[in-house]
This record gives sequence, C-alpha cells and structure tokens, in this order.
Amino acid sequence: MTWMVAEKVSWYCALLLILLLVSNCCDPDEAGAPIRRHQPVNDRPCDEIYVVGEGETLQTIIEKCGDPFILEENPHVQDFDDVYPGLVIKITPFTGN
Repeated sequence: MTWMVAEKVSWYCALLLILLLVSNCCDPDEAGAPIRRHQPVNDRPCDEIYVVGEGETLQTIIEKCGDPFILEENPHVQDFDDVYPGLVIKITPFTGN
C-alpha cells in the first residue's frame, strides 16, 4: 500500500517538473504568441546598457556594436580579459565622422 502511494507521488512530481520546464521555456507576449527568453549572442541588439553574454569577448562586442572605446567608458573593466557573462557595460556606438 505504501509503495502505491509513493509511486503516485513520484508520478505527480514528474508531471509537475515537466509542466514547470515547459512553462518556463517561453513567455507569451501581448498577442499570446510565445517569445524566446534567450537570444543567440549574435542576434542581440547593442543597447546603451549591454549585458555580456556567454562566449562573448570584449573584442567581439567592439566589432558587433562599433564602440572601440569600451575600456575608456567603463572604469570597472580594467583590460580585455575582465569581461564575463552577466557583466554590464556602457556602449556608445562610434560613428567614425
């Protein structure tokens, strides 16, 4: 009898886990269509406030966003090796006039 209760509880836990995983992978937008939470690194826009993604380096961010002065604008970044996923930096795209 106890093993039957334990088996039912484990099935309910597995079902709950699956539901949580499915519900957290996508958020509906205002129209009800699912949108992705995680964009690939190359598809993210270069906003003025930029959060470094997984696999990005300062050089790839400079090339992508067109800001060669990231080190000068972000005193908390001491050199090219000081970037890591989640780091917040200021981006000012260089127009090159």
